[in-house]
Amino acid sequence: MSQKQLKEAFISNLNGTSLLEVSLGLPLAPLCLLCRGLLLILYYLHNGKPLSSRTCSLLLDFAVLVSPLLFSCTVLSPIIFFPPSIIAAICAGIFSKIYSQRKHDTQAPFRQIVKDFQRMYVDSEYIPAITALRVYVNVLTSIGILAVDFPQFPRRYAKAETYGTGVMDLGVGAFIFGNALVCPEVRQKSYVTQAKFSHLAKQFFSTWPLIFLGVGRLLSVKSIKYQEHTSEYGVHWNFFFTLAFVRLAASLLLAIIPTNKSWIVAVNLAVLYQLILNITSLKTFVLHGSDGKDTRVGFFNANREGLLSLFGYLAIYMASVQVGLYLKKRRSSVKDWMEAVCSLLLTVLVLFVLLHLSQAHADPVSRRMANLSYCIWVVAHCLTFFVFFLVTDLVLLFTKLLVKGSSVPSCWSVAKPPNASKKDETEAVPVRRESELLHACLISAVNKNQLLFFLLANVVTGIVNIMIDTIHSTTALTLCILHLYMFFNCLIMYILHAKNIVLKFW
Repeated sequence: MSQKQLKEAFISNLNGTSLLEVSLGLPLAPLCLLCRGLLLILYYLHNGKPLSSRTCSLLLDFAVLVSPLLFSCTVLSPIIFFPPSIIAAICAGIFSKIYSQRKHDTQAPFRQIVKDFQRMYVDSEYIPAITALRVYVNVLTSIGILAVDFPQFPRRYAKAETYGTGVMDLGVGAFIFGNALVCPEVRQKSYVTQAKFSHLAKQFFSTWPLIFLGVGRLLSVKSIKYQEHTSEYGVHWNFFFTLAFVRLAASLLLAIIPTNKSWIVAVNLAVLYQLILNITSLKTFVLHGSDGKDTRVGFFNANREGLLSLFGYLAIYMASVQVGLYLKKRRSSVKDWMEAVCSLLLTVLVLFVLLHLSQAHADPVSRRMANLSYCIWVVAHCLTFFVFFLVTDLVLLFTKLLVKGSSVPSCWSVAKPPNASKKDETEAVPVRRESELLHACLISAVNKNQLLFFLLANVVTGIVNIMIDTIHSTTALTLCILHLYMFFNCLIMYILHAKNIVLKFW
């Protein structure tokens, strides 16, 4: 076989991994974020000032926030529970050190500290867990699209051919979930102030970069004969087109249906699509084409996976809009957010029960069709992932209560209570976050240019695959390439962040 055929075979006909293994990997990224935050607080405790060196911040962020993810999906993948356990133990050790070395004036009884913590107020307009989730979905996706071409990346983590739950299968749906959490309908800014027609026109215009990137990817892949996994989206379709058309369809639906009823649309869409798959011959068409022999003749046949999976992705998007609305409800105190964590965990439990029933009586999880089980699986795991980030922020906020004056970028700060008197206002910590925005931070840097980061990762991935025989690479070479690749991507984002450059003009 040619090199192109070898690489295509390398990422084809896979079956994914277990639901448990995917779930076990979810705490890793939030634990990395927690570890970074605790290290910064410990540094402040010992030095009396925050870490100010941009170079040190970049190296710390990369070493703690990115590198563990690279190791966990390569050489440490046989013991997936090991990296989260080790980082959790390190976090516990750092927290214990901070707690024991805090200043005498903050050495109140632990029970009193917890009571004070629950009464604390945070900026209800800023939810750092949403930013962290969206950034980490982007970072993990960027790691996966290159790592999957190396033999050290477990085949069970790659996208499943038809049925299965590969880690990369979750990444596709998580991208949709993350985009919906911050869509204009959830933020309710331009959506409220503008007429619906004007809002729709703006949404149509805002998708042109995705369509442009989709066309660009299609032309470049075909022109250089880059390896393709045809059954993923089809011959001409790709994920950029999916993102664009889901966004357009959701905007149209939300112009007709009240935003707070989006969960009803999601449920009806997912269930109806599953019924059509089971009752009609649509499932056979998706898997085997109109002639039953996997024909790719004609545009619809050629791109049947990409076109028909739009229904499932649209259902995920609409469900995620409802989640975004729930998260945007005004919650000022820590106690309110602790109650929100409990509500989200209860929702996750219900979704996992529904997932079990769906897999048993409807269909197993299939990213290729984006069926009902896939929709439930994605929303359940994304909510779990978000809860981990939310708990991370609460733990860091609690730790900052122990060390007065400490700060962690891309994390909650104490805010003044609502209806505070003038005296209270002078004593409260300012809500404004300009100082944190100027702080060198990987989360803030990637968040400023998320689409550019994803595009850069795709371009560099293509260059690496053209230049290197990835499927015959040694472990040392693989780790070296992946670290250089991610460090380059992060460095570009850091430079843009330092110069306050946001490459968005649509």
